Amino acid sequence: MSVPGDAGLPPEGCRGIMSAEEDAKWLQWVTHQFETIAGEDGINLQEFKRALNVKESFFAERFFALFDSDGSGTITLQELQEALTLLIHGSPTDKLKFLFQVYDIDGNGCIDVDELRTVLQSCLHESAISLPQEKLDQLTLVLFEAADKDCSGTITFDELRDELQCFPGVMENLTISAVHWLMPPAAQPGRHRPRLLTSAYWHNHRSHLLCLATYVGLHVLLFVLAASAHRAFGTSIMVAKGCGQCLNFDCSFIVVLMLRRCLTWLRATWLAQVLPLDQNIQFHQLMGYVAVGLSLVHTVAHVVNFALQAQSEASPFQFWELLLTTRPGIGWVHGSASPTGVALLLLLLVQFACSSSCVRRSGHFEVFYWTHLSYLPMWLLLILHGPNFWKWLLVPGTLFFIEKTIGLAVSRMEAQCIVEVNLLPKVTHLLIKRPPLFHYRPGDYLYLNIPSIAHYEWHPFTISSAPEQKDTIWLHIRSQGQWTNRLYESFKKSDPMGDGCKSLSRSLKMRRSQRKAQVSEVSSENHQFCNIKCYIDGPYGTPTRRIFASEHAVLIGAGIGITPFASILQSILYRHQKRKHVCPSCQHSWLESIQVDDMKLRKVDFIWINRDQRSFEWFVSLLTKLEMDQAKEPQEGRFLELHMYMTSALGKNDMKAIGLQMALDLLAKKEKKDSITGLQTRTQPGRPDWNKVFQKVAAEKKGKVQVFFCGSPALAKVLKGHCEQFSFKFFQENF
Repeated sequence: MSVPGDAGLPPEGCRGIMSAEEDAKWLQWVTHQFETIAGEDGINLQEFKRALNVKESFFAERFFALFDSDGSGTITLQELQEALTLLIHGSPTDKLKFLFQVYDIDGNGCIDVDELRTVLQSCLHESAISLPQEKLDQLTLVLFEAADKDCSGTITFDELRDELQCFPGVMENLTISAVHWLMPPAAQPGRHRPRLLTSAYWHNHRSHLLCLATYVGLHVLLFVLAASAHRAFGTSIMVAKGCGQCLNFDCSFIVVLMLRRCLTWLRATWLAQVLPLDQNIQFHQLMGYVAVGLSLVHTVAHVVNFALQAQSEASPFQFWELLLTTRPGIGWVHGSASPTGVALLLLLLVQFACSSSCVRRSGHFEVFYWTHLSYLPMWLLLILHGPNFWKWLLVPGTLFFIEKTIGLAVSRMEAQCIVEVNLLPKVTHLLIKRPPLFHYRPGDYLYLNIPSIAHYEWHPFTISSAPEQKDTIWLHIRSQGQWTNRLYESFKKSDPMGDGCKSLSRSLKMRRSQRKAQVSEVSSENHQFCNIKCYIDGPYGTPTRRIFASEHAVLIGAGIGITPFASILQSILYRHQKRKHVCPSCQHSWLESIQVDDMKLRKVDFIWINRDQRSFEWFVSLLTKLEMDQAKEPQEGRFLELHMYMTSALGKNDMKAIGLQMALDLLAKKEKKDSITGLQTRTQPGRPDWNKVFQKVAAEKKGKVQVFFCGSPALAKVLKGHCEQFSFKFFQENF
């Protein structure tokens, strides 16, 4: 029988089948790793603890005691190889015996309830899970009672094995993640066909690729036309004029990609199905890179031309005069082409350098913001520099100034009021009084300005409340930058904004009137009721606007990336409740038929991935309400399925977590709720197996699948690859 968990390793009891070359490489690897940490006499306990890098010393001490077979206080190379042979090539029974010895602290051949409690407590620490002592006792008892079949007061090896068999696949895949540094490196997979050459990639990116091809083709056309018109002036002039014509287009059209109101309006039209509106920022960045590259080539071409002119005896001007002065009369406005060109290049390079992610995301947003405002003097210089630029700028510039004027008028027309603040773990939950004419859709975002935090800074945040909530707008703001940290710290003080925050007694009436239909997220001790001035600009649309046109929507939020989906899930709940009717006589309930223009959703899978346990507190009340509402429906009428993942928790296959995960499963079945979040949905340890997740989604056949994601770019890249494999449409929140 083979060991499924050890991919690429020989079957159980057949280590000899392993080739001599592979065996030699493995022994060489282990010897090398051993020598990097071992002292003169071997590995002692402290060196072993540092190498394992475990949070809880209990497991390091237990593993060390079992690895140190002769009890000498050090682990020799031979002892290490023997232990690893068991963990890598051993049978499930061998691994289970090792696990039993870890749990059997006193070595008497059985596990009592106190030993099990000690082990589970250490498991909690390893998985970064914090539970009260009463819950730990419940977990210990539920696992002990399930395993102690004969009620003898102890768990024998056979009883532990029988209990583990209730969890399929666990016994065969037992590992110790902490000793992965001792495992041989995995073989590199063979080369696969590049993603760009797959039909699924072309299918899911056709609008993006079409626009990119159009962009490249337009540049080629503009360059060729301008260069051919100046072919009589030499190669350097042809190159300079060709690049200049392309720059006319780039420097005028680049601003159109950031007209948020225009883009929001376009999302409501049929053009949203044709144009890649979700990639507007990526195209804006691409045009910025192209503009910098073309500007450098344009400048070099002119410098070469000036150098050739200066060397000519017929030219009355020196090189520096041609490059830096107006005396040669180059240009259509008083010969200002050369000095304005130099100024433009310097401004562009400064703007380019200050737009890098290391500047924007390292607490220096103001540098990015103020240098980006240099587009106004750049446009003025471009008008003076090139005789035709004003023609290219006419339409984009008009749209830009109209949008900016409307935005400034709307955002500064009337100050809004932050009426309540809830401090969550590393998150500031703001409740802002909703303006009368502020109409938005689920998943939209706005720009927020709080003068008392920073007078000129505007930052985008997703609206986490549903549009059906008429009184307030919710924002959940993660503390991960200079401005957001200042916001959080200001509310941690007793009176964060001076006279702005009112007493509880003065705010109680306001709170009751504004929170009737809302879900409270945290205890009252973290609440502050206030009247703080702020300004909002928006709302602006995002890809998640398409969710209600989907048939099967998969919503994936990583960390605070849940915010757009919180708004969507609440809106779904409101719409569902609006369609539901109950007969007052017989209490029979039914749903009105779904209108095509309203909502096509037949199934929603919501996946929330968090690093730590406390992050689930952000929206646990909302998710509880959603579960309660779904529980009232018959099985066939339940369209929402929740999936929770905690990445810091070790998986069921890890020897440092198997007992805890078994106990959590048993207690969840008994209490009908998860011990970590309090939800009915069981929180899964580790990261999702995306292949299995999407296989399950595809097998349900609930209609066309669309995946919506908000979170880290690294995870987005992974999800894109899986969506292409299953031909799912992928949308990423990006603003």
